[in-house]
Parts: sequence; C-alpha cells; structure tokens
Amino acid sequence: MRAIVWHGKEDVRCDRDVPDPRIEQPGDVVIKITSTAICGSDLHLYDGYQPTMESGDVLGHENMGVVVETGKAVTKLKEGDRVVVPFVIACGKCFFCEKTLYSCCDTTNPNAKMAAEVMGQSPAGLFGFSHMLGGFAGGQAEYLRVPHADVGPIKIESDLEDEKVLFLSDIFPTGYMAAENARIEPGDTVAVWGCGPVSQMTIQSAWMLGAGRVIAIDRVPERLRLAEDKGKAETINFMETDVYDRLMEMTNGRGPDRCIDAVGAEAHGRGGFDAVLDKAKAAVFLATDRAHVLRQAIMCCRKGGTISVPGVYIGAIDKFPFGAAMNKGLTITAGQTHVQRYLAPLLDKIEGGEIDPSFIITHRRPLEDGPEMYKTFRDKEDGCIKVVLKP
Repeated sequence: MRAIVWHGKEDVRCDRDVPDPRIEQPGDVVIKITSTAICGSDLHLYDGYQPTMESGDVLGHENMGVVVETGKAVTKLKEGDRVVVPFVIACGKCFFCEKTLYSCCDTTNPNAKMAAEVMGQSPAGLFGFSHMLGGFAGGQAEYLRVPHADVGPIKIESDLEDEKVLFLSDIFPTGYMAAENARIEPGDTVAVWGCGPVSQMTIQSAWMLGAGRVIAIDRVPERLRLAEDKGKAETINFMETDVYDRLMEMTNGRGPDRCIDAVGAEAHGRGGFDAVLDKAKAAVFLATDRAHVLRQAIMCCRKGGTISVPGVYIGAIDKFPFGAAMNKGLTITAGQTHVQRYLAPLLDKIEGGEIDPSFIITHRRPLEDGPEMYKTFRDKEDGCIKVVLKP
C-alpha cells in the first residue's frame, strides 16, 4: 500500500511498497482510510525532536475510514461501518481506563519499559508516534490496523461528510479537554497561546464552557484572523507587542484567569533570552523542548489561576519558573487527551450544529502530496493552517 513514511529528520516520503496491515489480535479491525490529517504534533517527528523514531515508521494519528476486516472478538463493529479512530489506543479494562483516563492506559504500550525509563511510568500506546509510545503504524496510508476496536473507534451513522467529524480523532477532543482542564468559571478571561488547529478548537471550547473573554496569542496573520473571525477572540501578535505587558493592560493588571499552552515543545519567542537559549540548546541536542510559552503563561496568569497544557512536550525543560507557580498558587494541568471520553458528547455537538470543525481546513491534497505538505505546514507557507490528505 501507499503510506507516508518517516525516514529521518525532515525526510518523509510517500512510499508505495509498505506492507498492508492485517489482523494480529482478535480485537483488531482493519480500516480503509478515507481521510487523514497532518497534526502539529507530527511536526515534532518531522523536525527530529521525538526520540525512538525508526526509518520506515508510518505516520499519522488523525484518521477515519471504513472497516474492511474484523477480528473474531470484535462485537461492536462490522465490515462497512464508517468510523473515526482516536489517536489513543486504550484497552477499556485496566485501572486507568475504568477511570476514563484512557491516555494513561496501562496495557497498550508494548514498549512500556522504554517509556517508563523516561517518564517513570508508561502512558498508552499511540498511533504513528514513535516506538517509545508503542511503535504502532499510523494512518497516513491506504489502510490501518486498529487494536482494541471495541473500545476506540466511534461509528458515524449519519451522512455527515468526513471533514466535519475527522477531527474527533484528536484536535477537537484535545481542545475541549484543554479548556475543561483550565477549570473555566463563567465570565473568566482565558488566554490561549497559539492559533493553530488545536488552539482554534480550544478557543471554541472555552466559549462552550462559559468564558467571558478569550485572548489568542500568535504571530501568523492568517491564524490570528481565523481566531478573530471564527473564534471571536481578541488577539495579540507577539512579534508586535510584549505579551505580558499587553495581557496586564487588558486585565487591569490582574492577569488572565486561565492560561492555556496549546503550543508545546517547539515554541517561538520574540527574541527574549530564554527563547534564544532554548533554540540554541535544541539545535545542538542539549535540550528537546523550547518552553518559552509555558514560562510566559506562568508569569502572566493571575494569582490562584490555572495553567492548562495540551501542547506536547517531549523531555526536560530548563529555566522553569516553579517559584512563581508555587508562590502565585497556580494549578497546572496537562496530559495527552482521553479521547474516548469525549467522542460521543462532541459528536453530538457536531450533529446538533453547535460546531463545524472543518472551518480550520485550508489544504486538501492526495496522499502523494503529503511530504510536500509537511514542509508547507511546518514553515507556515501558503496560508497553511490544517492539511487533510485523501488516500
């Protein structure tokens, strides 16, 4: 089959001789991919920041398609069912899954020991996201094997087009959980760092959860415009003004009630010392993460506020202002998304017309254009905000 395959830093290709997936366990299904997307998290792989990638790994964790084969233990799906697949692989039975903490599943990472050496304990296995997180093939391909199929995929039984429901696989639940983790109270001022796809979903979700104001921070004009036009957010271009000073001005010196870091490990800064140091250390592999946004959010957040971190971080970070977090009484929440928890309620919001997540799509391309679109998306060229690939 054809698939987008990682061969090294900034080297992804559309290979044509990738082995077709097959049923390996009784709970598996195989789906024919109808739509898949490039996620901002995929850029960490493209840029070489995520360890334990191997040449030949198939990328992609935002996937949907049609079931073409089922394992003998599968009871909830049948051939012909149209499904969206969450990027988290969860068993549904372990201690964490029973608490609906699906991204903490204890059983689905076959390389749990490798992850535990870095993190203390292993999270769940993820599609297309390194061997430390399971080594599972992703869905930027013609076909995908889906383990634990009775727990993961959600059936789409309406005639809604792919693009309206595809983002249930990751970025809509991720944005919603980010807003939920921020503990928004009615009327709160919520600051969201980043105006990429997850951030746009976070902005929408903040309004759903009762925010009184949403302030979005980025440097890319088309992303800022989208946050204003579709997200009804106030915006700050961090290349034109100091974020701390502007947020203090906008909140009468108190700071935002809730701050959400939807950027993560590859944050850019306007040229402050910490941003320059992060970039230099990452360039010579002395650090994996550029944490400028997280530091800034801690400094900006009001006393007693909440920092929510949906942005992906990979390893250790330097110059973390924990003294500020402690003395200001901040609550910090983070985590990979417990996608399965949100699938049904968020599908209801889409079917009910409360949101159409397809507004973020700027580029629709055949699978063969995937390598080109990785670069376009990473470099923020051609107005690129979100790419959907059609195998």
